[in-house]
Amino acid sequence: MSTYDVAIIGSGPGGYVAAIRCAQLGMKTAIIEKYNTLGGTCLNVGCIPSKALLDSSHHYDDAMKHFEDHGIEIPGDIKINFEKMIARKAQVVKQTCDGVSFLMKKNDIDVYTGMGSFKDATHINIDGEDGTQTIEAKNTIIATGSKPGSLPFISLDKERVITSTEALTLKEIPKHMIVIGGGVIGLELGQVYRRLGAEVTVIEYMDRITPVMDKMLSKELMKVLKKQKIKFHLSHAVNKVERNGDEVTVTAKNKKGEEVTFTGDYCLVSVGRRPYTDKLNATAAGVKINERGQVETNEHLQTNVSNIYAIGDVVKGAMLAHKAEEEGTFVAETIAGQKPHINYNLIPNVIYTWPEVASVGKTEEELKEAGTAIKVGQFPMRALGRARASGDIDGMVKIICDDFN
Repeated sequence: MSTYDVAIIGSGPGGYVAAIRCAQLGMKTAIIEKYNTLGGTCLNVGCIPSKALLDSSHHYDDAMKHFEDHGIEIPGDIKINFEKMIARKAQVVKQTCDGVSFLMKKNDIDVYTGMGSFKDATHINIDGEDGTQTIEAKNTIIATGSKPGSLPFISLDKERVITSTEALTLKEIPKHMIVIGGGVIGLELGQVYRRLGAEVTVIEYMDRITPVMDKMLSKELMKVLKKQKIKFHLSHAVNKVERNGDEVTVTAKNKKGEEVTFTGDYCLVSVGRRPYTDKLNATAAGVKINERGQVETNEHLQTNVSNIYAIGDVVKGAMLAHKAEEEGTFVAETIAGQKPHINYNLIPNVIYTWPEVASVGKTEEELKEAGTAIKVGQFPMRALGRARASGDIDGMVKIICDDFN
């Protein structure tokens, strides 16, 4: 049986960064991944492929709508080769995942392919294609990430009623994509397919899109996306999703309690993500999982079992790749006996639509609720010469600071 100073279950941004830092600090390290490629959700079916499609669709949108404004004329029709666009996305993903594999080899990190689960607090079973093997780990980091969430009455057939994973590998451009959820994932993928010619309708339960972000930024983003002809239905509670052949019908109740229906050929369910601890067998190690499916940790990201830690989407806080990376480094250094720290207030949040929406720190609403005396300043992009030169005049910059008067 192989013995390690640290074993990491999950190879997403949190897991592979933790593994590299552990190895740099002189610890014998192993990483366990159930899929055949490293990188987790972010690299394989999340951040990287969605940004590749956002970039490709942005080029097409520029060519169709904005090149003439810059004096660039393209004779003939501009066409989409959607198959090639998806293939380019896949190549970007492959190169990125191969890069992580290279880093594992470079740092002498042992990689195990298979489903990792606890046998007890210091032993991990790995169920792979060739059977089950067991390794011993003095310390373990749980970095198993998250999965797309859904609603209990929705049957995800992954053909017409889909999650973000399937939306990244469609064989055709939808005619009408209904998006349930006006958060980051729904808006990014909604903008991709709107640029490519699909009609896009976003149905949101709350009274605004991106409800966790600054209210003013949410309002400004929706105004911009409406100009791009994305339709929004806020304060709508979806209660039924039905598929009939190539047609999907979504039923919801508006804020007046009236039942309304929407019909399209694809329905993207993007109602958030849930921590993925399935098959981890946490109880065998005595690790506590709370009612939300999160691994419970203290301020050191240490579970109730002293040699087991958890990071990223399986613990509380924003589900962000760079948050998981910070936590991965933090835990590695903690295990090594150092005294690192994380300031979560300095971790940025970004929606990669165009224009992008980015923020760092607390929102105006959070500060007012806390009774903090603040000053707020904002500057419209259309007043900036650089923005006018590039034609990107939507949006604003907003700065919030302490009011010391």
